[in-house]
Amino acid sequence: MKLFIDTANIEDIREMASYGIVAGVTTNPSLIAREGRKLEDVIKEIVSLVNGPISAEVTEGKCEDMVAEARVLVKIHKNIVIKLPMTWDGIKACKILTDEGIKTNVTLCFSVSQAVLAMEAGATYVSPFMGRLDDAGMDSERLIEDIATVRDNFGYKTQIISASIRSLHHIEVAALAGSDVATIPYAVFKKMIEHPLTTAGLKIFADAAKK
Repeated sequence: MKLFIDTANIEDIREMASYGIVAGVTTNPSLIAREGRKLEDVIKEIVSLVNGPISAEVTEGKCEDMVAEARVLVKIHKNIVIKLPMTWDGIKACKILTDEGIKTNVTLCFSVSQAVLAMEAGATYVSPFMGRLDDAGMDSERLIEDIATVRDNFGYKTQIISASIRSLHHIEVAALAGSDVATIPYAVFKKMIEHPLTTAGLKIFADAAKK
């Protein structure tokens, strides 16, 4: 499973990219807004740090408006992936952009039927939201498993990005359920290396080295 970082904070991306394990970046309007910068400026800086898929989200609206915005964004860099909403206009835009050879990520997926729409439209990625599913009392693990089953049964090429990850448990579930990618917030990413037995073992080694 590939690891993406879900943020628009340049310093966080720079730090995590330095470890050599970040394969891509996902952003959204709220993450961009936190940085107080223009979308294009942030994306240009991100592509200089991570050589992988960079999801840039268009403004939700009419198909023609999203397609026009997407065509501008993809000119920034060859690694740009256009993030589209799970709406009928978003699906229509996905099909148009796919036919033009532009990579897409259909986001806010909460059901198998929605995922099938994205896959039929040729989406490069579809993003089920684990945290929000769990908040609604639904089974995010089952959804990822079911999407992967449908994808494999019918030969779709769409990859699954597990999003809305809030804990290490979500990462483990995504990996075991068959997700191709987990896009992880910085704070959760930093916890991945932690385990109490590791901490205890390091202390033993350090104490032994002093002796």
